[in-house]
Amino acid sequence: MDFKNLIPWNRDRSAPVVRQREEDHPVFALHRDMNRVVDDFFRSFDLPTRFGSSFGSSFGWPNIELIESDKEIKVVAELPGLEQKDVDVSLDNDVLTIRGEKKGSSTDAVYSERWQGTFQRSVQLSPDADPEKIRADFRNGVLSVTIAKRPDAQNRVRRIPVNG
Repeated sequence: MDFKNLIPWNRDRSAPVVRQREEDHPVFALHRDMNRVVDDFFRSFDLPTRFGSSFGSSFGWPNIELIESDKEIKVVAELPGLEQKDVDVSLDNDVLTIRGEKKGSSTDAVYSERWQGTFQRSVQLSPDADPEKIRADFRNGVLSVTIAKRPDAQNRVRRIPVNG
């Protein structure tokens, strides 16, 4: 038996190779659709998306950044495509909650990868946060929430020298 005939890429070297674009291949379309279904499902639980080797870097939507200094705590959330009226911010028992709804722009889309629906993201803040001194700013799809720390919290911070 000639083993060369069992290997498909060695049968006829003169035959032209026909390549299909990745986005046109039905397997890639199925892969993309399954990723979207899994992402949408786990987004509702505020859990990480895309399990496996392509594990997502975000732990919910919207993506946030938490910045803490001696005097304040700042939470920055990316909310592309939303307006100020679509977002609600609340602080309850040191938990900052950002919620809202992203509405679709077209109801007659044949195919869409754009996400739409309600969302909620909660962040546990330090007990040093002063709920009386909080402000929120929304510009260009970016929400910035700044919470001042209580004056006595600044006195409790103890710097520890690191010996080299």
